[in-house]
Amino acid sequence: MNFRKATINDVPAIVNLLADDELGSQRERNETPLPQSYYEAFEAIEAQTGNQIILAIDGDSVIGCLQLTMIPGLARQGMKRAQIEGVRVAQNYRGKKVGEALFQEAIAIAKSEKCGMVQLTTDKKRQDAHRFYDRLGFIASHEGMKLLL
Repeated sequence: MNFRKATINDVPAIVNLLADDELGSQRERNETPLPQSYYEAFEAIEAQTGNQIILAIDGDSVIGCLQLTMIPGLARQGMKRAQIEGVRVAQNYRGKKVGEALFQEAIAIAKSEKCGMVQLTTDKKRQDAHRFYDRLGFIASHEGMKLLL
């Protein structure tokens, strides 16, 4: 398994991963051709400094992904934080430490960017993900809230 930064050619594989679970299947449009909105979003991610999608690769296959965004801030004495979103591992690779290795890669990048914290949000319905994040040392220290627009 290797890791690399996603390119626009990876967008279909990423959307396939995002759509391949109970919640994602309701949120995503994994169809051919993909809606242009996915490509536009990827281009916006690429244009923003400190924002990237990291892929786990096995051979030529994308087997996992996450989005990693560096967020400068004034709080906590000007600490920079890393935000992790959109974490997915292909179903036939779950339970094989792919997610753990992907997080280790993201945390190493965050450290190299001088981040003092890595944070994430997770849907309350994703109990397996909560156990995974707990095992990695994440602490549910805050209550997340969202307002859909």
